[in-house]
Amino acid sequence: MNQRPPRRDAPLRHARGARSRQLRIISGQWRGRRWQFPLPDIRPTPDRVRETLFNWLQDRLGGRRVLDLFAGSGALGLEALSRGAHSAIFVEQQPVAASALRALLVEWGAGEAEVKCMSAERFLQHSPTAFDLVFLDPPYATDLLAPVAARLNEGWLAPRALIYVEHSRRESMPELPSAWRLLKTGQAGEVGYHLFEFPSGKEPS
Repeated sequence: MNQRPPRRDAPLRHARGARSRQLRIISGQWRGRRWQFPLPDIRPTPDRVRETLFNWLQDRLGGRRVLDLFAGSGALGLEALSRGAHSAIFVEQQPVAASALRALLVEWGAGEAEVKCMSAERFLQHSPTAFDLVFLDPPYATDLLAPVAARLNEGWLAPRALIYVEHSRRESMPELPSAWRLLKTGQAGEVGYHLFEFPSGKEPS
């Protein structure tokens, strides 16, 4: 995410000269809804991966409190809300991306959703609130995955919380908290993706 954003803090789908991609909600109350998001510095989770992930999650979304760290296009958190999640916090440090997400949430009437314009590391310095589902998809070629995962263990995960982790297959998976139990794993192109479960009791990281 090194490219400078457009100068005007307007929804990304209106940014002049930005290459964009149309994203689509796969299922739920917003099924079929589409929105534009620019690419070169935002890397949405591929549709094929997103569909597989939400097939894994389909029976465990109702009423869930969702945290979408490194939200980017917001595709993961939006899909979760569409499929019955109770609420979602989107954390995105690029102001233009955060503005676009806020505008989209208002447009779609997503009442139980909030966008935090800050880095994931800064967000996790606040007093923790336990979430039931966390999407953890940091920019590739960074060293953020391991330290952010470790911070999540400090009160941010409810018992039996689910954690989705995405990374580049070109990079080895960093060490994650030992208490996390791997439920599902998959690969698609250059993407490696995994679903973990946090234990129901208090265990060391």
